[in-house]
Amino acid sequence: MNALDLFRLEGARALVTGASRGIGRAVAEGLADAGCDLAVTARTLPALDATVRAVEERGRKAVALDGDLAEPGVAAALVDRAAAALGGLDVVVHNAGTLPTAEDGSALLVPLQHAEQRDWETVISINLNATAAVCRASHPHLLESDRASLVLMSSIAGIVGTPMMEAYAATKAAQLSLARSLAVGWARQGIRVNALCPGWTRTDMTAFASEAGPLSDWLTGHVPMGRWATADEVVGATLFLASPAASFVTGHALVVDGGLAVPDGGLAGHPKPPSPFAAA
Repeated sequence: MNALDLFRLEGARALVTGASRGIGRAVAEGLADAGCDLAVTARTLPALDATVRAVEERGRKAVALDGDLAEPGVAAALVDRAAAALGGLDVVVHNAGTLPTAEDGSALLVPLQHAEQRDWETVISINLNATAAVCRASHPHLLESDRASLVLMSSIAGIVGTPMMEAYAATKAAQLSLARSLAVGWARQGIRVNALCPGWTRTDMTAFASEAGPLSDWLTGHVPMGRWATADEVVGATLFLASPAASFVTGHALVVDGGLAVPDGGLAGHPKPPSPFAAA
């Protein structure tokens, strides 16, 4: 087999949650390039129009599914609907997630001691409870596949200390633990489970930081490569974990962060701006 063929997923049936924009949309397009037919999810169907068009332009089938993961039962139903529409599932990339948000939809950055319990519970519901539901519902479908791969989109926030984002960080760390436990539990069943940990990535969800000069400078000041990632830079790592190229990889957390998680990467001499949270 040609080495590049190891990254092909011709005819595979894939589900990508949170696929309307950012990393989720980029991953859906990448999986289509690799040969997958896709079910993609978001809260509303119109939000998925561009993703569906992009997949279909690549000659692959695209099924759009809507549902709010904060609602009980929705996550499992989306998985079953995706499997029914595609005739089964070989790859599941659970990308959907949220930060605490204010009433106007903007990210709500508040230290834990000042945060509202309802904001914590909303993030737990979507980022952790829905993740467990997606995994649970995916299991019987992946059991039927001879190339089953489940990828949980965690975050560098689950590895490094992330002030003002404690709820988000806690759920992303929990996803890493869940991936390891499921990888061990499902290995003899032929299902690989891995997590992906993007670093600071420029998307709509992170615009509150990437477009704010002082905060952006402080964040990238801790990244040895000195910049934000693009959503497209997460695609290759996702394809690796989903594809036969990673056939002996399970229980792994693949970090795509420009060196941020290297213990005090700043020892290389990169100057760091003062923290905007110093007085929080």
